[in-house]
Amino acid sequence: MSALPAIPLPAAAPDPLDIAADLARQLQATAIERDRQGGHAAAERELIRASGLLALSIPTQHGGLGASWDVTLRAVRTLARADSALAHVFGFHHLQLAGITLYGNAAQQRDLLRRSATEHLFWGNALNPLDKRTVAVGSDDGFVLNGVKSFASGSLGSDWLTVSAWHEPTASALIGVLPTASAGIALQGDWDAFGQKQTDSGTVTFDNVHLPQRLVLQAPGVAPTAQATLRSQVAQLIMTNLYLGIAEGAFAAARDYLAGEARPWFSSGVAAATDDPFVQHRFGELWTLLRPAEVLADDAGRALEKLFARGALVTAQERGELAVAGATAKVLAHRAAIEIGSQLFELTGARSTSAKYGFDRYWRNARVHTLHDPVDYKYRDLGRHALTGALPEPTAYS
Repeated sequence: MSALPAIPLPAAAPDPLDIAADLARQLQATAIERDRQGGHAAAERELIRASGLLALSIPTQHGGLGASWDVTLRAVRTLARADSALAHVFGFHHLQLAGITLYGNAAQQRDLLRRSATEHLFWGNALNPLDKRTVAVGSDDGFVLNGVKSFASGSLGSDWLTVSAWHEPTASALIGVLPTASAGIALQGDWDAFGQKQTDSGTVTFDNVHLPQRLVLQAPGVAPTAQATLRSQVAQLIMTNLYLGIAEGAFAAARDYLAGEARPWFSSGVAAATDDPFVQHRFGELWTLLRPAEVLADDAGRALEKLFARGALVTAQERGELAVAGATAKVLAHRAAIEIGSQLFELTGARSTSAKYGFDRYWRNARVHTLHDPVDYKYRDLGRHALTGALPEPTAYS
């Protein structure tokens, strides 16, 4: 009896983290030169779009890849090892998608997320909660927006924007979404920090922009639910993984340089820089900064995914416990990025400061981004929790 012909199995879907690693290699090829030039990385943003990873966090029922939040955050970290500016743009794209899920109703989620997946839309941010210069005035069908928003990461080159505006009658903000090309919206590429140069975090102006009611995610005067306040935790964990990616990139760059190009100090008595006991000791110290931050960031990412899956059942207690886990991971990632980005030069020596290596970008990028919100307030929240059991107050930064 002849054997039956083998039935071919369907090809397994590619691992999104493998896709992210391949994308990171493409970004790495031009990262140093683009860091020098700054400006808008239009071609590289199209590489991100072409990778399919813009749909990474979109649920499969809406046409996305349906990745968990811990996987999405690890993809951000993977890109940040090569290019933390574009990793920021990528991470904040997924932050806007999270906002649709957390604030939007079922119809908004279905329409906006499915459109994002099928049209490969790139989302930008104009939701700086501390900037109240954009005001909203009620109209027959929604609101009219006028004013300015600063630190609008990812706005330049985006297809849609998440926006916030101050509503004076209720002394509160509204949150909505708009096509970036809407009449009255103008983007300015005026971001000029010494690090994170290609995050497109410039200024957005609104001149009599109509925000229809159907695109309002959170109406003014409505208190956010515990579920909705998860948005700030998504943002904080994106930053945590950005910092970790910078730290991991700097750590790997120093290691590779020491193994391939560095000369041992003349009095070390060793033939290779990697055999110098002082270099080994210092690398051990850096490892003990990096590894705990990685473990706690992954743990917080899994905790975020669990709460996201609970939907409207999320409690204030659960949300607060996630904030403690996220703050702990973030302060460690903050320290790792700053310290490794700086100390790598003490290990690699004077020749490593050549501009061709671009090693200074790790510290510059970390220094700029870690100023997003003061780390001392994270320590305060953690100390208060350790002393009294109090959970961090839900804000846009905690």
